[in-house]
Amino acid sequence: MNPPPLGLYIHLPWCERKCPYCDFNSHEILDIPEDAYIDALLRDLSDDLPLVQGRTIETLFIGGGTPSLFSGAAIARLLKAVGNLTPLSADLEATMEANPGSAEAEKFVAFRKAGINRLSLGIQSFQDRQLQTLGRVHDCEQGHAALGFARAAGFQSLNIDLMHGLPGQTQASALADLHAALGHKPTHLSWYQLTIEPNTVFHKRPPQLPVEDVMADIQSTGEQLLAAAGYRQYEVSAWCLPGFECRHNRNYWTFGDYLGIGAGAHGKISFPDGRIRRAGKRRQPADYIASAPGAFTASEQCIVPEEIAGEFILNALRLNMGFTLEQFESRTGLDPRVLEPQLGTFRQQGLLEQDVRGIRATPRGRRFLDSVIAEFFPG
Repeated sequence: MNPPPLGLYIHLPWCERKCPYCDFNSHEILDIPEDAYIDALLRDLSDDLPLVQGRTIETLFIGGGTPSLFSGAAIARLLKAVGNLTPLSADLEATMEANPGSAEAEKFVAFRKAGINRLSLGIQSFQDRQLQTLGRVHDCEQGHAALGFARAAGFQSLNIDLMHGLPGQTQASALADLHAALGHKPTHLSWYQLTIEPNTVFHKRPPQLPVEDVMADIQSTGEQLLAAAGYRQYEVSAWCLPGFECRHNRNYWTFGDYLGIGAGAHGKISFPDGRIRRAGKRRQPADYIASAPGAFTASEQCIVPEEIAGEFILNALRLNMGFTLEQFESRTGLDPRVLEPQLGTFRQQGLLEQDVRGIRATPRGRRFLDSVIAEFFPG
């Protein structure tokens, strides 16, 4: 197997307030131990680098939590140290998540100077009532202001995170959010439906979500609006202007490799002998910071050969373009013929389509994507 592209995910686990829908590894805190945490991140990265033997980092993504709670100086120190430890691509895509509640014009300028060249703003809605329901710390005015700060700081590559299917939401209010987002001319939109995840406040006390027919109308009319505005859907919940796909996320979806550092971060690395290793880091920030070299990993496993095809399909069918059999063989080391029983069945059922460009889900297949994917796993 030739090594696929390599990304680096860095998890900064703190938030000003935990949102009721969030199931990420995030923790409420205002007094962040920046230096101690960055020290730990660099020890963690140093531990993992022998696994990739000098391979170049193509993309970098700082997620959370709320990474923008960190100071510009801390982010600059982190990125400089990462570049000293490992080769970075000359056209590195360096994304950072930010929330409007922690957004200041000076901070955004500092993040851009530090080397962040792609900003992802967690707006979620442009309506104050919805923001309050979602437990966000910002209001509509702060959301608009943060987008202005980002543009003024020089971020040409800008993503807006926007939810739909919110409690009490109508088709009209969902489209109003989209119109507000498009008014800022982002290069990328992550537009996705609110889901109720286990171990969240919303799971314990479920809000009243729109009925299925309203959800379907929101999805359909929203997709038409985005397409008319020049945005191309390239993944289940990702839309972009030409040339502005998120390369880091696309690497996930095409079964690429990535190192994951930070409390609760996960990584996936392919080895020349065909092994594919997944690993997760210690979740509690205090435990993570206290970890000695060699003690950051909390779990690791090699994907068993029987599940590699399913792991690939799980990601690849999220993409509108799907995948080619050549890509499958290159990324998994498996003979593409192992897919034929399922591919044949789903082609006949009209759930998958296959042509010279590759294999992808049909519109009907997207409605039943979870069921399609499940059939590629054993048992």
